[in-house]
Amino acid sequence: MNDAVVRSFRILQEEDILMPNILDTLPFPLEIFSPDGTSVYFNQAFNELYKIADAGLVIGNFNLLNDPICNDRMGLRESIRKAFSGEAVLITDFRLPVQDLMDLGVTRDRPFESAFMDVYLSPVLNENKLHFVLCVFIVKNIYQGRPEVAKAKEYIDLHWQGGFDHRAVARSVNISVTQLYKLFEQYSGMTPGDYHKRCKIEHIKEKLADKSLSVKEAFAACGEDSQGRIARVFKSITGLSPAEFRRSSRNYTRIAP
Repeated sequence: MNDAVVRSFRILQEEDILMPNILDTLPFPLEIFSPDGTSVYFNQAFNELYKIADAGLVIGNFNLLNDPICNDRMGLRESIRKAFSGEAVLITDFRLPVQDLMDLGVTRDRPFESAFMDVYLSPVLNENKLHFVLCVFIVKNIYQGRPEVAKAKEYIDLHWQGGFDHRAVARSVNISVTQLYKLFEQYSGMTPGDYHKRCKIEHIKEKLADKSLSVKEAFAACGEDSQGRIARVFKSITGLSPAEFRRSSRNYTRIAP
């Protein structure tokens, strides 16, 4: 059955049938698994993200249900099993195991240093029978470029809520504070402290977009005082006061600084 499913997707692609063409136009990475967990299709956005060296290393060969990295090391076994039992699952802040992909020869070169994303596992049922599981990746942060800077950004993004500690950031990438500032400014055009401020402002903007929270509550949820210095920083970065941003934030989506 598994070989037949794989062949069916290959035939669709070879004969230029509509469905794969539509999936390839989608801007987000997407992978499709057969009921036994085998990968049977991925779209162009997926290939661009992972920079797959050979599709044959994934299609018909990678099995999500049997993968020890996702199931065991990353602790996703229960979530994956739920999806293949017919339940839609959201996995937040999934850290892509890029080094494992490199070690397995799946990716060409190193596509990025690290990446965080939300992953939606959506079962496709017909008459209560599982046909496929769609796996959609919503990329939140990709860290590229100089490894020390990429890792420093990742550390700051994970520790944004507290105060900025340049020594802790330097320790996280095993370089001196002087080296940290020199490399960070050279490769990102800002200081680590400025990056931390922008990261915190993005989270405050996200909370301000939640109309169930007052401006004061939105700032408090990010560990800040809406009447403090961070409010002035907010306006200097966004060009709007927190209240003005609240009024204009109907369709706000957080992005990485």
